[in-house]
Amino acid sequence: MRIIKRLDWFVLKSFLPLFAMTFFIVLFIVLMQFLWKYIDDLVGKGLSFDVLGELFFYAAVSMVPMALPLAILLASLMTFGNLGEKSELTAIKASGVSLLRVMQPLIILVSAIAIGGFFFQNDVLPKAQVKMWTLLFSMKQKSPEVEIPEGVFYDQIPGYNLYVKHKNRDTGMLYDVMIYDVSKGGDNATILLSDSARLAFTKDSRFLYLHLFKGEQFENLREQRALDRNVPFRRESFLDKEVLIPFDANFNRLDEGGMRNQYVGKNITELQATIDSLTVRVDSIGRGYAMDLQQTAFPIILSGRSNYPSGVGGLHPQTGYAGPENTEKDTPKEKESRADIVPLNVDSLISALTPVEQGDLIRMARNNNETRKGENQFRAQMMRDETKTIRRHEIELIKKFTLSVACLIFFFIGAPLGAIIRKGGLGTPLVISVLLFLVYYIIDNTGYKMARDGHINVWIGMWISTAILLPLGIYVTIKAMNDSSVFNKDLYVNIMKKIFGIKETRHVPVKEVIINDVDYRKARGMVAVLGAEATVWLRHNKSPMGYMAYWNKGFPVRDIMRIGGQADRVVEYLHDSRNIKVVDRLNAYPVVKRLWIYRPVSKVWLKRTLCWFFPVGVPVYLLSLIYFRRLREDMSTIVKTSDAELTLMRE
Repeated sequence: MRIIKRLDWFVLKSFLPLFAMTFFIVLFIVLMQFLWKYIDDLVGKGLSFDVLGELFFYAAVSMVPMALPLAILLASLMTFGNLGEKSELTAIKASGVSLLRVMQPLIILVSAIAIGGFFFQNDVLPKAQVKMWTLLFSMKQKSPEVEIPEGVFYDQIPGYNLYVKHKNRDTGMLYDVMIYDVSKGGDNATILLSDSARLAFTKDSRFLYLHLFKGEQFENLREQRALDRNVPFRRESFLDKEVLIPFDANFNRLDEGGMRNQYVGKNITELQATIDSLTVRVDSIGRGYAMDLQQTAFPIILSGRSNYPSGVGGLHPQTGYAGPENTEKDTPKEKESRADIVPLNVDSLISALTPVEQGDLIRMARNNNETRKGENQFRAQMMRDETKTIRRHEIELIKKFTLSVACLIFFFIGAPLGAIIRKGGLGTPLVISVLLFLVYYIIDNTGYKMARDGHINVWIGMWISTAILLPLGIYVTIKAMNDSSVFNKDLYVNIMKKIFGIKETRHVPVKEVIINDVDYRKARGMVAVLGAEATVWLRHNKSPMGYMAYWNKGFPVRDIMRIGGQADRVVEYLHDSRNIKVVDRLNAYPVVKRLWIYRPVSKVWLKRTLCWFFPVGVPVYLLSLIYFRRLREDMSTIVKTSDAELTLMRE
């Protein structure tokens, strides 16, 4: 029991420092991404370091859901990669401890982190996001610092344009100053010209104080109108003039109440309550719109009367009459009152009007339709906005759970992968982690946007990344527990060679030490049999088989594999020869293996289907002709090499 506890403590000590390091590194990276995204809203505002520090703190807290899964993935990859690279994992497995048992303390730890992540998403993150977005919007609305350049107009003061030809940076004096006061509009601007001026802020930082020296002021005496040609104005010369320009340079925090009512500032209970109330509201508004539309478009239908069944929209196909018929439920008085009703012919009524009246009627109908169209479009936009708000709340509700699930999935991907690749450090684990996280982020972001825009259901869009990565985690965990060679390069190379039929060359080195001498009489017999079988095969396969024969029979696979096996046995036996020329000649024997193209399918019904399905059958048959030609070349090489070996062994 003590060994198991020490093992658990050993795994935890290996994981925790790496997890802390990777978490803060990843958090710093995503925080820098946030900074570069909003750098234009922060620079040049004269913000104090405590305000910027507060913003970065809340931004870092808001970035935890993005940094935590990646940190778990990278730390688990590095932990088990280090254990595998140092053969510690091999020693643990050799002592009878399974990989799942080695992962057990980390499974418990990551499960605790996932549970903590859920409460973090529900309780801490909404408050942090409210404060972060409130600070950010407050910073966006703050006026920038006044830094008037030389030789160009400065328009960062609302309602004013300032021009300074030259500045004395030592004394703060401004020379050749022009001020355009356009706060009342460009056609009613007030212009001030000054030889020099001083610029400062008032004590409360709500006004710019300009002290002008020796200049002139021009302003209109009344507001200029579009038809005015001559507008009286006033010209004033001054030696000393003081101007106050409204310019609030203070940092004013916005109220957090507005942001707290948004979806980012609510927990699960508040989100669910908002979703329920908005759903009821949308349903009631939708029913109201539907009833209003029916009453406006089909008032007679909703009045409870029965219309002609053969008409379109409740109208008679010939007369256009939409009046009621007698029904069994009607009283005798109602039936008698309906007896005097005569169907109306709408076409005859319209044709009886004058052309001017017909045109007025058509214009009236068109205007009525345009009005209804605009009203319906406005209502549809209102409904879209309401349903979009519901979707945003549903997305935020599901997000409370996705972080916890993502932490578990990334751990069950990272730990088995680290045990398989057995590479520690920051090299290979970092590359694999970044690639996997990019795939996860792209899928998750795509699902989020599709769910936000209403293209797919919200729960599908928010869980699609989890549904894709979960099978990968199960697969690599099973492979790691069974010590499967998932990342064995030779395994995939051999599979590709088998699929595409890539030719292999033999490499038969000369042995320095030979234990079993070769019986050349037996060897000559083996080589002679090999050459004879290859010759017989060439004699019976002079030309490629036809299309139907290929799909019905295929290549003689048994003969091909028998000759290939015989060639391998000859090479293996003669490898012990002391004759260097004989051993060197063995490299000329081709490697003959069974390829899928020799007999693509074995099922009779599938053979017939592919045979008659020309878009598939014909290209495969044409490809088989190339492999048939190559196979004949291999058989010819076997015959020539066998003859050469017999000659060398007789010498």
